[in-house]
Amino acid sequence: MSTETYGAGFFRDWLTAAAAAVDREAGRLTELDSAIGDADHGANLQRGFAAVAATLEKEPPATPGAVLTGAGRQLISTVGGASGPLYGTLLRRTGKALGDAERVSRTGLAEALAAGVAAVSRLGGARPGDKTMLDALGPAAEALGDSFAAAREAAEAGALATVPMLARKGRASYLGERSVGHQDPGATSSALLFAALADVAGAADAVEGTS
Repeated sequence: MSTETYGAGFFRDWLTAAAAAVDREAGRLTELDSAIGDADHGANLQRGFAAVAATLEKEPPATPGAVLTGAGRQLISTVGGASGPLYGTLLRRTGKALGDAERVSRTGLAEALAAGVAAVSRLGGARPGDKTMLDALGPAAEALGDSFAAAREAAEAGALATVPMLARKGRASYLGERSVGHQDPGATSSALLFAALADVAGAADAVEGTS
């Protein structure tokens, strides 16, 4: 069982990597959203995460919890539509659950993320199977208890699993049966978030292993 812990720098690197991933995949996210949403998911998240990365570079918070709560506030104030409040709530609640600890274990982050996912569910009124970001977030947070790689795989599998689902929440739910056959953009962007986390964790472990 790993006893590795991670400080504020790791969390800043995570969100910076997430911003780069969202920037790289913004066109794809918007394409997915154009089929069952408002065609703005990619652009909205691109703007929001760019603001997060800029703020973290200018005024780097000192603890993991502060990194996430600050990023959440930035997303809520910058991103339009539903994705800003939802992602902002995820990060703020996760950061609040981490408290003032200077370093956080992977299992500690998994527990905090579970609280963040629950807060997203309460805010949006969605549950697993409703074809939303929760279909990637929930499995990923649970799998993080095993490993960063498992969380990434669970998030990606969760996003793919939304394709045959009937949307029951959000803009896509207005389409009824026409929402079937399309991958949910929110679940897809959630998978990007966990892919970035796994990449940063892998890089950190590599550095640790050579030090």
